[in-house]
Amino acid sequence: MEILWFGILAVLLAGYFALEGFDIGVGLLLPFTGERDRAVGAIAPFVLANEVWLVGLAGVLFGAFPVLEGEVLSGLYPVVVGLLVSWIVRDAGLWFRRRLDGSGWRSFWTGAVAAGSLGLALSWGGVIAGITGAPALLGVAYGVVVALVFAFHGWTFLAWRLPGEAVAQGASRTGRGLVLSAAVAVAPVVAPLTVLASDVLGQAAPSATLSVLSLMVLPVVPLMVGAQIWVWRVFRRGAVPTFF
Repeated sequence: MEILWFGILAVLLAGYFALEGFDIGVGLLLPFTGERDRAVGAIAPFVLANEVWLVGLAGVLFGAFPVLEGEVLSGLYPVVVGLLVSWIVRDAGLWFRRRLDGSGWRSFWTGAVAAGSLGLALSWGGVIAGITGAPALLGVAYGVVVALVFAFHGWTFLAWRLPGEAVAQGASRTGRGLVLSAAVAVAPVVAPLTVLASDVLGQAAPSATLSVLSLMVLPVVPLMVGAQIWVWRVFRRGAVPTFF
């Protein structure tokens, strides 16, 4: 049962990096993007659906790995706070940048999207490095790596979603290229999970608790996967709404 829930934890974290990674990457590239409204519109249908993976990840940590969750929140408190603040700033920028006209208003919230996206990438690098016991300086360096990987993922996503966008020239415009960039986005979290597998398994909740959680959570998984598939089918390439 512990192995099953470790697998769920790994899938949720990898899914977040693969899906939310391109949203964060587009946010990082937004100040350098010519058609910013179209770039934000390109990620608009996916942002909330992708963030569900993070909510699910937090729930699994709280329910199945409470000791690890306690270590993450207490030992890495400043980094986790930075991650949450960056999340709020990025999402506020997405929601508010088109609420009023004016170049100053748009520029301010575009900067908020970029700053929040950078904060998310750096914070995730710090969280991953911190869990492995790496020093703070290495955590910053790892955050830079995560930011570069997310930027590449966002660049590839824009090329696939908005083929005419100048900032994405030279990137693969095929779905296969997007899948490859998603694999690259997942890479920074795969190695730490592999190294820490035995430690994480040792911090799982009792088997009885995991069994109850399985009965409660596993039936919901097909709904979550089905919702993701529906979003991607409805808002596939060529359909660019302006939710934000």
